[in-house]
Amino acid sequence: MDTVCVLSSPHMLDARTTNEPLYMPPAHSPRPAPQGPLIAVGPDLRDGRLRVSTALLEAIARAGGVPVVLPHDPASALRVLDACSGLVLSGGDDPRMEAFGVPTHPQSVVVHPQRQALDLALLEAAQARPDLPVLGICLGMQYMGLVAGGMLDQHLPDVLPTAADHADNTVHGVQGALGEGEVVSHHRQALRDAGRLKVVARATDGVIEAIADPQRAWTIGVQWHPERMDSGALGGGLFEQLTASAQVTA
Repeated sequence: MDTVCVLSSPHMLDARTTNEPLYMPPAHSPRPAPQGPLIAVGPDLRDGRLRVSTALLEAIARAGGVPVVLPHDPASALRVLDACSGLVLSGGDDPRMEAFGVPTHPQSVVVHPQRQALDLALLEAAQARPDLPVLGICLGMQYMGLVAGGMLDQHLPDVLPTAADHADNTVHGVQGALGEGEVVSHHRQALRDAGRLKVVARATDGVIEAIADPQRAWTIGVQWHPERMDSGALGGGLFEQLTASAQVTA
């Protein structure tokens, strides 16, 4: 006859004798960790909170990547970026244009200054890693173009009769070297020119919709929101390309 100790409360052991074997809870296997490349995601910053669309994180995960939301402090974010194999610059409000030598339009809804500092620091760090795949979305694309010497139309209704075709998640057509199809747009600003970057898609009204950096392994900026689209080449396919490129550098 064996003597065993049975835990009868968090603070008391009850010694008993029994012929029954000691109950052992079933073992639970830990969930296997995702195996895809780590993809850094630059968040938005509003009202003292970091904000990232779950649709964006899910799009990266569906493409085989592991999204890593970066902290808002640039120094900390750059340390995390060092461990990642890809980068996504997410959408947001409008750039603070004084950093690029021109006044900000009075009708702009500007981003938090720390958000802008983070994105610019990430782009600067990416320049030292030409093999790091980068996807810029909406505001992220605009920062890419501005850093490359481009210019921004800060309020499309001032210069574009079809500005409403680009607002409120409107679906419209694009075409160019990146592909042809319909995309989901939500923006009031757009690049007037892309600086040293290559324009790879335009809307039917001529608005620059996608840019690429020919000096890098894979760097694409799109004015639309691919995370709000299906798995086509201009939607989920962009995340698949990003992840595939990140696999090479991982």
